[in-house]
Amino acid sequence: MAAAGDSRTWSADPYTDALRTGQGPLFLRRTDGWLLPLDVERWCANADAADLEVLRRCEGVVLDVGCGPGRLVAELGRQGRRVLGVDVSAAAVARTQRLGGPALRRSVFEPLPGEGRWGTALLIDGNVGIGGDPAALLDRLAQLLAPGGLLIVETVPDADLDERVEVHVTDAHGTTGTPFPWARLGTPALLRYAEPAGWRAVELWATGGRSFAALRTG
Repeated sequence: MAAAGDSRTWSADPYTDALRTGQGPLFLRRTDGWLLPLDVERWCANADAADLEVLRRCEGVVLDVGCGPGRLVAELGRQGRRVLGVDVSAAAVARTQRLGGPALRRSVFEPLPGEGRWGTALLIDGNVGIGGDPAALLDRLAQLLAPGGLLIVETVPDADLDERVEVHVTDAHGTTGTPFPWARLGTPALLRYAEPAGWRAVELWATGGRSFAALRTG
């Protein structure tokens, strides 16, 4: 979880420190004080069974948007797959590269290599929230993928959720980062944004307490 349209968002010290240690606790905090725990330990571990379910569905060259500390990029590399991670966090990119995975420090909304030629793009670990505007993000991913390309999105288990809010990263000591826009979507909300933009759902599944959707460009 990491890439966004503003490079300040996930570059704040609480997130950077958590990635360097591989440990939380770390949270997203809304302006009303509500906290969402972030699963730093899982992000910094090896790919788990649910991750492997995602990766076995990938086609062609893979772009991991908001690659975070790089477990998916590293696992695809171990499988001999061609992959690139992008993230706005220097700490995330550095950790991905230490694992042997190629990664760029860049926003998904900035120019990227291979635009219009990627076989698969990943929005895992909540990264459908990037920029707080799901429609704009889906439009951008359509530009990056090849015609008929595959987008795999992790959604929240709460099917009714469609939330666009301002948040900041905070840790157990109350250290806070810069506020930024974010979104959280259940699968029905994702499909509501996707279908008018020409995406079609090809598979929906849940595993390990997590939910996913595979979409294809029109």
